[in-house]
Amino acid sequence: MKELQPVNQNVLLDITEETKTQTTASGIIIPDTAKEKKNIAKVVAMSAIENAELAVGDEVLYKEYSGTETEFEGKKYLLLPYADILAKIVETEEI
Repeated sequence: MKELQPVNQNVLLDITEETKTQTTASGIIIPDTAKEKKNIAKVVAMSAIENAELAVGDEVLYKEYSGTETEFEGKKYLLLPYADILAKIVETEEI
């Protein structure tokens, strides 16, 4: 089995999108090229980073035009520097 393992303080994010067709209320089909790209993804792997605030499985918000997109074994990934991650998304309880 092969896997992507980031090095040099990089993080690997899974950016595989669900391929469901979006249509407007009037029935116009919206192509994938016209959809807004979201910049939230799940951490799949990390290089050895000292005092990292993230872990594999965390959902994060990252800089919009950062990293390198790649496809590996049928899935789309984004490999970006650890410093380009802006926030970790966490569940909180409503008060």
